[in-house]
Amino acid sequence: MAVTHRTLVLGGARSGKSGHAEALLVGRSAVRYIATGRRSPGDTDWDDRIDRHRRTRPSHWSTLEISAHGDLAAALTDHSVPTLVDDLGTWLTGALDDLEAWDAPRGTVQPAVDALVDAVDRHPGPLVMVSPEVGLGVIPETRAGRLFRDEIGSVNARLAQTCDAVTLLVAGLPLSLTHPTHTPSTDRPRGTS
Repeated sequence: MAVTHRTLVLGGARSGKSGHAEALLVGRSAVRYIATGRRSPGDTDWDDRIDRHRRTRPSHWSTLEISAHGDLAAALTDHSVPTLVDDLGTWLTGALDDLEAWDAPRGTVQPAVDALVDAVDRHPGPLVMVSPEVGLGVIPETRAGRLFRDEIGSVNARLAQTCDAVTLLVAGLPLSLTHPTHTPSTDRPRGTS
């Protein structure tokens, strides 16, 4: 397995998407791992999960923990080493929290998403991003659930247009959604669903 220029790895919960994304970069002398999951005071289960993820990565990889929604786009301007972002669902949740957008009008998070997509589009080095694929039929019963489903769907669709390769993990099996030699079209409208 090898990473192309920009790779988006999608999948459901516990589908193997993080492990697959990491495997794309194994063997590199240096990798920058951008962790988007924020620690939450009092949530020992979440802290344990973050620590388990960290322990499974090669010791020579550097880790950057994102603490604010704008930090991810800014971090992607540094492309000195191959980069792995895990994951965009926790980044989006943090952006919705930071912007107090859970009950705000739709579109509140759009400038943050635009900045992320632009940073990915301009990223010249190897970049692997992990994102949850949600909303395959179930309609969440809460506004927050529907908002997250709609926003992450939009983020994934926009990034898929920008990336050179998109892989969907189902039951631990990778399914290529693009041909490995795919070159994103520059004349395709961005941000459409």
